[in-house]
Amino acid sequence: MMQILRLFLAVLCFAVWGAGGAEAQLSSTERDYYQAWLKTAERAELVIDKNRASSASLEVLRQKIAENREEFAKARDNNADRIVTLTSQLSALGPAPGEGVVEDGDIAALRSSLNDQLNALRVPRVVSEEAHNRANGLISEIDRIIRKRQTKALLQRGPSPLNPEHWPQAMREVSAAITAIWNETLLQVHNDTTRENLQNKLPVILGLILVGGLLVLRGRVWARLVGDYLRQFGIKDTGVWSFLVSLVQAFLPLVGVTLLTQAISVSGVLGVRGSLILETVPGWAAILLAFNWLGQHVLAPADQNALVPISQMQQRELRLLIVLVAVMLVLRDLIVQVDQVENLSQITRSVVAFPIILTTSLLLFRVQRLGLRRSQAPKGNSEAGGTGGAAGANKLVGGIRRAVYLFGILAPVLAVFGYIHAAEAIIYPVAITLFVMSAALIFQRFIGAIYALVTRNPEAAQDSLFSVLVGFGLAILTVPVLALVWGARVADLTELWARFMDGFQLGGSRISPSSFLMFAVVFAVGYVATRMVQSSLRNSLLPKTNLDPGGQNAIVSGTGYLGVFLAAVVAISWAGLDLSSLAIVAGALSVGIGFGLQTVVSNFVSGIILLVERPISKGDWIEVGGLMGYVRDISVRSTRIETFDRTDVIIPNSDLITGTVTNYTRGNTVGRVIVPVGVAYGTDPRRIQKILLEIATAHPMVLMNPEPSVVFQGFGADSLDFEIRAILRDVNWVLSVRSDLNFEISRRFTEEDIEIPFAQRDLWIRNPEALTEVRRPPQHSAPPTHFEHPDQSDLADPEGDNDY
Repeated sequence: MMQILRLFLAVLCFAVWGAGGAEAQLSSTERDYYQAWLKTAERAELVIDKNRASSASLEVLRQKIAENREEFAKARDNNADRIVTLTSQLSALGPAPGEGVVEDGDIAALRSSLNDQLNALRVPRVVSEEAHNRANGLISEIDRIIRKRQTKALLQRGPSPLNPEHWPQAMREVSAAITAIWNETLLQVHNDTTRENLQNKLPVILGLILVGGLLVLRGRVWARLVGDYLRQFGIKDTGVWSFLVSLVQAFLPLVGVTLLTQAISVSGVLGVRGSLILETVPGWAAILLAFNWLGQHVLAPADQNALVPISQMQQRELRLLIVLVAVMLVLRDLIVQVDQVENLSQITRSVVAFPIILTTSLLLFRVQRLGLRRSQAPKGNSEAGGTGGAAGANKLVGGIRRAVYLFGILAPVLAVFGYIHAAEAIIYPVAITLFVMSAALIFQRFIGAIYALVTRNPEAAQDSLFSVLVGFGLAILTVPVLALVWGARVADLTELWARFMDGFQLGGSRISPSSFLMFAVVFAVGYVATRMVQSSLRNSLLPKTNLDPGGQNAIVSGTGYLGVFLAAVVAISWAGLDLSSLAIVAGALSVGIGFGLQTVVSNFVSGIILLVERPISKGDWIEVGGLMGYVRDISVRSTRIETFDRTDVIIPNSDLITGTVTNYTRGNTVGRVIVPVGVAYGTDPRRIQKILLEIATAHPMVLMNPEPSVVFQGFGADSLDFEIRAILRDVNWVLSVRSDLNFEISRRFTEEDIEIPFAQRDLWIRNPEALTEVRRPPQHSAPPTHFEHPDQSDLADPEGDNDY
């Protein structure tokens, strides 16, 4: 069925290509490319069905298919803008007439021309999409075959290395391999061509040996001397310079080893076997130098920030262990190279590899006991702020220790039972993983040192957000490295990256990282532009108008919301996202939002009403729900009020719309002040009225239109009650005005000898002698047998007014 569909698509594509009216026809080169792809795909399917090709051949075939897939991915998105234009043109013509309806000749001709152009543009995209999907399927099948073979190789059981019967054969094969390499080298040395080559290239060879030897022997010393020399010019070492010097100390000997191997290669004294092994010598040197560099930074006896805080003697032992682990990795790679050259038997491979596996396990056991366990103790754990990080570090170190224990035991056991490949796939990645993780920590500390050098705050640099983000970024970068260490193929990572970059189909649009990046960039530009416009309105344009602060804030806020909305729409359009196909999903989401987020939506709508209708504005003095204060900010969800005790209260906008709100400064700041005062009975009320009016009219904040008034409220229990009622220019000063008026009333009443009464109560006792008799101490030693309580009526108020 798939073959028939592919044939149909190919025929349809060629038919459209042959149409002379199409604007987007493919060239002959592109047609040949598609025909070549069909042959490649058919050959790949045949190879996959037979499953006889080697893994290397499958990798080559996979690479070619991946290259074709990239081309089809590019062709799939061609002419997208032109297709949109043609579709809009057809939409403008309206739907095609039904059967029996005759359309106007010009419109019918135009519709036919547009349809032909649209088909000519769509068919290549359909063919590219089909070829792209076919390439994806072929690549998946090839990857599955290779993974099955890798799994089979790991689980393949060979001879046990502990069987003494296998040792003689292994020794013979190893001796034969060494002898073959040695005899080949001797034969090559005694060759006349080699001697002539040595004579002709002797200066070059001697120069390479001299420079390489000096770099190997003195490179580290020279790098340290240069660092000490530059420190004389005031360069302060904050960890950055010492790190760079250590890199140079590792790089110079590596260059020296590379030059020495190049000198041997130029001399031609090695045969084919020796040359193949010689090519890997710089890699071995890199492993040894890298692990030595790691030990230098992990331990760092002169550095107080060493990753592993242990004693000097333990540092020496741990550094030796790290170097020995590197030696085991080099020996393992040496065995692999010899196996590729001499094609060792499974018996020899097992017998030779087992001692290295066992030694590596023992070394890792000692490393984790000496290093990882010691590094669990957090530095500065007396500080409360560091307990969370120390606990997380302890969990991580504990997990690493358990993993090292498990794999360190499992690898030799598997090797004993003959699973050499599985043992090697476990123990060596553990060592390399520890190296990668330690290197990531060292680089994080180095970047933190750079940050501390720039900010000149070494103490805060290690605990800053920047350091945390750097650590997170390094952790992400180590993931693909560790995947390769643990057996993943480069093709696996590239396939994941290709699938990630390809994105996914959402409705009529394809969401990919490039489209998302375009959306983010355009939206960020629009957002920044919106903020700039808001800043210009707030600081330059609106202050020059007659708008009140509340109106200015409403315009600025509305501009911000409108700008963000337009930025999102433009970003979606530029990213090529078609949201028309998401209308049903958006409708369902709106229903869900309506039920699940009723309060949020209500507050949002209320916020829009507040900004448009403006019953309250920024800076207004309001009272709502028993709270009184100034409006400081109005957002789409809530309003922030600053009370008179300088606390911020967040009020949902729906409370301001549906509840009762008192706005003391709505429209203007004019407001009334009421100052109550009482005078003693017997004082002339008219005199009091005159004095209070003089006090009120004398205050500068009191308006004369309408004039202040003095109200005689009535006869109180202890005083004659009056009130000053005045309209103020600014009601925000009502407390200060009330205080000023009270001070002035007190001063004037004192000058006029007017008494301000206070509550007094007189208690009349009808028979005080009865209380005297009860409270008089007894005259005899015997206690009184009884006493009479005074009658309650005797204590009654003779006036009968209940004033005690």
